[in-house]
This record gives sequence, C-alpha cells and structure tokens, in this order.
Amino acid sequence: MDNGLAPREAWPELMTKAQAGDRHAYTQLLRAIVPAIRAIVRRQVFDPALVEDVIQDVLLTVHRVRHTYDPDCPFLPWLMAITQARAVDALRHHGRTLRRETDTEEALANVAAVESVEHQDEQEELALILNRLPARQRQIVEHIHLQEMTLAQAASRHNLTISAVKSLLHRAITNLRRMGANHDRS
Repeated sequence: MDNGLAPREAWPELMTKAQAGDRHAYTQLLRAIVPAIRAIVRRQVFDPALVEDVIQDVLLTVHRVRHTYDPDCPFLPWLMAITQARAVDALRHHGRTLRRETDTEEALANVAAVESVEHQDEQEELALILNRLPARQRQIVEHIHLQEMTLAQAASRHNLTISAVKSLLHRAITNLRRMGANHDRS
C-alpha cells in the first residue's frame, strides 16, 4: 500500500540528508514518522488530546536533537527512545497538574468546611453571651453591631430617643465586659 510516505527503510537515509541540510528529505522524514510516533504514544497515553501534544513535543525534540542521530545506527530505536521519554514527561506533568488541581480544590473545600463550623460555633457562642443580657440591651446590640443599624434606625425601631439607645448600648457593653472578666477568672 503506497500512502505517499517514505518507508521505514528510507528513514535513516532521509535523516542523514536532513542533517546535511536537505529540507525536502527532512519534510519527507517528518511526515513519514508521525504515524509511528502516534502508535508508540498511544501505547502509553490514553487521553487523545495529550497524545497529540506528545506527538508535537516529539517532533520538536527530533528537530532540536537531530544532530545526535548516528547514521551507522538504526533510526527507529533512536526515535522510540525520544518518543517514550516525551510520553513519560507528559504523563508526569499531567499527573502533577491534576494532583495540584485536586489538592487545591480539596484544600478550599476543607477551609470552607472549617470556616463554616467555626462560624457556626462563634454564632452559637455569641448567642449564648447575648442571651445573658437583658432583652432590650440584647436587641440594641444585635441591631447596631450585628445588623449594622445606625443609632437613629435603632431608636426608631424601638420607639426610643437616640440618647436612650446610646445608654442601653453603653450598659450592654459594660455588662458584656463584666461577664468577660468574670469568665476569665473562672
């Protein structure tokens, strides 16, 4: 079957000519070796997109190291060594990339879970502390410090003057400090 590609027996001669600067021979060689490279890579790499990347990498490597080919030696083992090395490199790189992505996703999920638990614990602790305050003081602290209402908004909400809200807030904070000091002593 003639597919227009140079037979394997011609590859060493084409490489020798390519090393001497024959561009036509080099082009023929590169076209002829792609199916062999693809077959070698497919035995090691199963991701079709990665296979094509490895083929391109092999062709670039062949171009870069073509001067190292010894015309007295068989061509196919030289090509296979390059191809297998590039396939292994690609698999290692791909594996490291996947592991980093997985590690990052897992770490972010773990951080989010820990933060969620910590936030819930803090909310529960805050609720326990605030529940120890008289009802009006607790409501003023919640509205001003947790819901970020202004003094005027809190006063309007509770039908109080701004001065009365300030006074309730001051007493609430004083009580919280006292509770914290008593808690620290025990």
